Amino acid sequence: QVQLVESGGGLVQAGGSLRLSCAASGSVFTINAMGWYRQCPGKQRELVATITSARSTNYADSVKGRFTISRDNAKNMWYLQMNSLKPEDTAVYYCNAKIQRWYQGPWNNYWGRGTQVNVSS
Repeated sequence: QVQLVESGGGLVQAGGSLRLSCAASGSVFTINAMGWYRQCPGKQRELVATITSARSTNYADSVKGRFTISRDNAKNMWYLQMNSLKPEDTAVYYCNAKIQRWYQGPWNNYWGRGTQVNVSS
């Protein structure tokens, strides 16, 4: 089995910063793409940022220049540094990854349970 666990959420004032972490544990052979998504109440889950195994990154237009995604392959962890936070960034943030559990095995998509980020005005 594979588990993804997020941490680092919380309450912050507008203009502040938070750093989210995601740790993959269990039967992990290798991780390809890693990402962060968020969901506001009543809205669909949306992409925030992704990073490939080659460290190519992609960001939602709404967070470009403010958020930075990074990864630590040795620890099977990835991060989302969020700066200049705005009230509209308030959401549950989920980490996501494409993981191979054994050599030449299938690639499966995994999700964390989410961490709440609240940005007050």
